[in-house]
Amino acid sequence: MSSDAPELLLAHHLKALKLPTFLREHQKLARQCAVEGVDHVRYLARLVELELIDRERRMVERRIKAAKFPAAKSLDSFDFTAIPKLNKMQVLELARCEWVDRRENVIALGPSGTGKTHVAIGLGLAACQKGLSVGFTTAAALVSEMMEARDERRLLRLQKQVAGYKLLIIDELGFVPLSKTGAELLFELISQRYERGSTLITSNLPFDEWTETFGSERLTGALLDRLTHHVSILEMNGDSYRLAQSRARKTANPHQ
Repeated sequence: MSSDAPELLLAHHLKALKLPTFLREHQKLARQCAVEGVDHVRYLARLVELELIDRERRMVERRIKAAKFPAAKSLDSFDFTAIPKLNKMQVLELARCEWVDRRENVIALGPSGTGKTHVAIGLGLAACQKGLSVGFTTAAALVSEMMEARDERRLLRLQKQVAGYKLLIIDELGFVPLSKTGAELLFELISQRYERGSTLITSNLPFDEWTETFGSERLTGALLDRLTHHVSILEMNGDSYRLAQSRARKTANPHQ
């Protein structure tokens, strides 16, 4: 038996057990532990810890990829001073994601460009890091996808998939008026998630103007009833956050 046979066998077993960090780090860590005089139990404990850290990192990356965020914007990069009406402590409390565990909702309201999408993505990323499944979509894209699925007779499958997210983020509600069918499909979906999963909605319209989007006072009332039963509302009125960011960049780099 050649001297490298045990090494090959170990590599084979580690691949079969799906322990890539173990495989990559065991030799280097063994040398390091030998120098430090660390016993085999502590060596193994360190190796297992490296594997666990790496596995958690990969799982977070998979959840972020599956969420389909339009960009990776964390709350760390959000300038809270630009939107003084927004309660920073409330947002940071929401980033702990206990509201998702309680299956509550969040609605961010404010005119265009005030950073609603940025905050929504930031809270979505925080949920991914806490091990929660997240889906991100715009209201228009979600309704379009549901109508297409209905025509192709796979609506139930899509509804089941969307209902499965611990947190569903629906961005830009109110930008586009919905057809009667689209409004009913969206209402049905939000009703299915009521007290089963958390929904975060961003809208440029105050609640009393949501009828313009849904086209029916009865439907809008029933929807708001479900959404606002357990809800945190983020008031994001103020000057355009995007415009302020753009001006700040130009001031910092006048030759851009």
